[in-house]
Amino acid sequence: MYLTTDQPIVCRSAHLMPSFGVETLLEKGSGELNEDVLLEAEDLFGVFDGATSLDSRRFDDGLTGGLLAAQTAARAFQRERASLSRLAEEANNSIRNALRQQQVSMEERHRLWSTSMAVVRMGVNRLEYCQTGDALIVLLYNDGTYRVVTPDLDIDRETLQLWQNCRIARSASIHEVLAEQIQWVRLQMNVSYGVLNGEPEALDFLRHGYEELDNVSDILLFTDGLFLPRENPLEDSDWRSFVNLYRQGGLQAVRDHVRCLQCQDPTLKKYPRFKLHDDIAAVAIKLRHPPFKKISTAEPPAESRTS
Repeated sequence: MYLTTDQPIVCRSAHLMPSFGVETLLEKGSGELNEDVLLEAEDLFGVFDGATSLDSRRFDDGLTGGLLAAQTAARAFQRERASLSRLAEEANNSIRNALRQQQVSMEERHRLWSTSMAVVRMGVNRLEYCQTGDALIVLLYNDGTYRVVTPDLDIDRETLQLWQNCRIARSASIHEVLAEQIQWVRLQMNVSYGVLNGEPEALDFLRHGYEELDNVSDILLFTDGLFLPRENPLEDSDWRSFVNLYRQGGLQAVRDHVRCLQCQDPTLKKYPRFKLHDDIAAVAIKLRHPPFKKISTAEPPAESRTS
C-alpha cells in the first residue's frame, strides 16, 4: 500500500493475477505536502484526493486535514474483506472519528477534512468499483473506444471562470480574491456533490457497481491532478485526447503533457486553476489478454461508448 511517499511511475505484474500489469503514479504538486494517496493491495487499487479545510489548520506531525482524510480512507479499505460500498462507509466513519479526536466540530462544515476517491477490486472476469467526488475511473476497450465510468464532476468550473476573468495584480492569489466563492463551493459538499468527510450524507453520493471485463484493455483511475488543462473552464473535458496520450505513452505521457502546459502558464490564467501543479495519484491496470470469455456476449449499447 502506497500512502504519502512521492514515487516515480512503477510498472510491474500483479502477483496474484497474472492476467494484468499495473502502472502507478504518485507525485506532489506545487504545495508543501502531497495530499493525494495511492492504494495498492493485492487485487485492490485506489486513489484518494484529500482536501484541507479552509482554516488550513495543521495536526500531528504537521499534517494537513486533507492528507489525514485521504490516509484514513485508504487504510479503511484494507481492514476487512467486504463490498467496496461497505468499506467506503467504514472509511467515512473513520474520518468522522478522526475529526472528533482532533476536536473538529462537525457543525463547522468549512473546517471538515474531506477526500474524493476512486477504488476498484479486480476479479477474474469483472471489476467492482466505488467512487465519490472528482476522482475518476475510465475503461479503455480493445476496439479503441473508451468510457468514463463515473460522472465527470467539475465542482470548480464557475470559480475558475471568475478567476480567469478577474483583472487584478499578478501577485494576487485566487484564494484571497475569491475566498467567499471558494467557501460557498466547499459548503456544497454532500449537498450538490459528494466527498468522504464524516457526514452521513456522504453515503448518498457514493457510486458503486460492477463492470464486465470482456474486451477491456485498460482500467484507469486517477485524481484531478492528471486532468488535461482547459482554456475554457466551462467546456467539457477532452477525454479523447487524454486517452490518446495514454495509449501513446502510458501515465507518463499524460503527466508530461499536463505539466508542460501548466509550466507555460505561470499566472494560472490561460488554464485557470488554483496552483501551478496539483498533486497526482493514478493507477493504470493493463489486461494482458481477455479475461474469462462467455459463450455468448453482447456489445454494450452504442451510446455507452465513446470512440
